[in-house]
Amino acid sequence: MTDVVFYHLTETSLDEALPVLVERSVARQWRVTIQAADEIARDRLDTRLWDYAADSFLPHGRDGDSPEAQHPIFLTISDQNQNDSHIRFVVENAALPQSLEGYERIAIMFDGNDAEAVGQARENWKTLKSDGHALTYWKQSAEGKWERQN
Repeated sequence: MTDVVFYHLTETSLDEALPVLVERSVARQWRVTIQAADEIARDRLDTRLWDYAADSFLPHGRDGDSPEAQHPIFLTISDQNQNDSHIRFVVENAALPQSLEGYERIAIMFDGNDAEAVGQARENWKTLKSDGHALTYWKQSAEGKWERQN
């Protein structure tokens, strides 16, 4: 069954935290999908992946970029796995994909300062737990480091 990881953002923004986690995934030789709730969020993250660090490059595509399957990182508003990803980041209050099959990991990132996002994360936790998925929860320390919570 797919591992599901919740990342509770409390000290940094998604725009700061996501590229680092994507880099780690690519370093593992994983293909990545980033699913946003809408085109505005997807397009903002598209720009962010191009310019987040002067010494790094995260090659990626987004909805409408063909051929979709050839992009190691793919940004979408769809719940499809267009590039045969190992990991899917669900961000900006996007709905969970219909199926989690085929992924090594699903990473749900949510803003701890957004009551709606926290509520949605709690509902996702309950649903995924009842479906039998292995869940882990990570929260940022005051320094912005990820700490696993029990």
